[in-house]
Amino acid sequence: MKRAVALLLILALVLTGVGIAALSLLGGSDDPADPLSVPTTTPQPDATRPPAPGLARFYSQQLSWEQCRDHRLCATLEVPLDYAKPAGETIELAVLKVPAADPRGRLGSLVVDPGGPGAPATDYADGAASPGAVFRAPVLDAYDIVGMDPRGTGASTPVDCLSDDDLDAYVAQDPDPDTPAEVKTYTGFVDEIGRGCADRSGALAAHVTTTEAARDMDVLRAALGESRLTYYGASYGTKLGATYADLFPDRVGRLVLDGAVDLALSSRALSLQQAAGFETALRAYVQDCVDEGDCVLGDSLDAGLDRIRQLLDDVDAQPLPTDGDRELDVGNAFYGVVLPLYRRDSWPALTQGLTQAIGGDGSLLLRFSDLYSSRGTNGYTDNSSEAFYAISCLDDPWSIPASKVPANLADFEKASPTFGSVFAWGLTGCGGMQVRSTEPARHVTAAGAAPIVVIGTTRDPATPYAWAQSLARQLDSGVLVSRDGDGHTGYTEGNDCVDDAVDDYFLAGVVPEDGLSC
Repeated sequence: MKRAVALLLILALVLTGVGIAALSLLGGSDDPADPLSVPTTTPQPDATRPPAPGLARFYSQQLSWEQCRDHRLCATLEVPLDYAKPAGETIELAVLKVPAADPRGRLGSLVVDPGGPGAPATDYADGAASPGAVFRAPVLDAYDIVGMDPRGTGASTPVDCLSDDDLDAYVAQDPDPDTPAEVKTYTGFVDEIGRGCADRSGALAAHVTTTEAARDMDVLRAALGESRLTYYGASYGTKLGATYADLFPDRVGRLVLDGAVDLALSSRALSLQQAAGFETALRAYVQDCVDEGDCVLGDSLDAGLDRIRQLLDDVDAQPLPTDGDRELDVGNAFYGVVLPLYRRDSWPALTQGLTQAIGGDGSLLLRFSDLYSSRGTNGYTDNSSEAFYAISCLDDPWSIPASKVPANLADFEKASPTFGSVFAWGLTGCGGMQVRSTEPARHVTAAGAAPIVVIGTTRDPATPYAWAQSLARQLDSGVLVSRDGDGHTGYTEGNDCVDDAVDDYFLAGVVPEDGLSC
């Protein structure tokens, strides 16, 4: 569930021969005289009413905006580490705003979250300012696009679980260990990352749940001066948005949840269905490659799938050289294949990466893997891989011991002959978690909330279409919009029917027909 904006931009550069290192989404001026640095928020009546008296000082905050990056505005929001102890320790959350392109027609603030969990929403808001990257021009004209790095992520007070060197090894290891030595390495990291989060992050490690992040989002809403939240969440951002709606149904404005997570499924069922989703996407990619002719993977679907499996086995036996100092290990090869499956537009880049790897050069697949884990040329650009673990395992610490993986293999390999065993081993992932959340589990219904638009894509690899169907049913006011197509998420993915429905909702409050099929 990674950032689609950055992936699209980087893959475009790869396909045109420009190196990844040349891409920069940052920049900007520190000129304090720039008019964008002037605070623009006037609180609306009732916007700052706190849900509990002890939270009044947080809800009465006014954001102090300063220019950052390239004509963006940045600020810091203060929230309690533990909402049960509002007078106790606090943490700081990073906020970025892209002002509405047409101030005279401004409708308000549109808060965004890209998913993960663990991806920085400030980067997502920054990238979303380009028309078509996430939103179309009329929405960018009417709304300030606001991203806040959820607690524990990005430039907000971050969790830390592993050193950079250990994180490199964690990502590179075989995600489907098939020798005693590989199993020992794998299980060792299960314990090490869980222990590391507790040791390196302290009290924060127990307070990065989705529920707490949703409470933070309501403090942000108040600080933005909005009486109701307008929100676009993608992938894991749908879980965050749905949780917010359940906590604060009277504060729900226009919410769109795209690439939905099914909040009713167990961890095992989620993994099993996601394995099937990636298998579906891989098969669609390979069939497309074969249909185009002269496919490097072979002349049939089965031949292409076998060639990819063989490539992963070969890299497991002997890592491939790259154009840098690092080799392509099998874990990197796996993520390098998986990441481009998130978008159909990325399939030509995957073909290029596979062609190189089959020829003995792992450079491009390593770049895709690095993008997946937010690794730059000189280390990690954010903590998304560690935050993914910390948030996921705090939300649901369920796991199985390594000894029970073999009993689960048949189900997972049936769902995904290519990737199933990787997902089966993933069931052990939270086994080393050392801390537990104080937040109770929630049965999310968002009773009393305004209509919430849920978007599902029929061949979405990361969040299968059935999840959107289920989430729309779980939410009392859920409205399902379906896109028939490939790739992760549905809005601004080339389907005018979906795009028009979302734009009409954001701009005019027109609720799409429940069950709209695009």
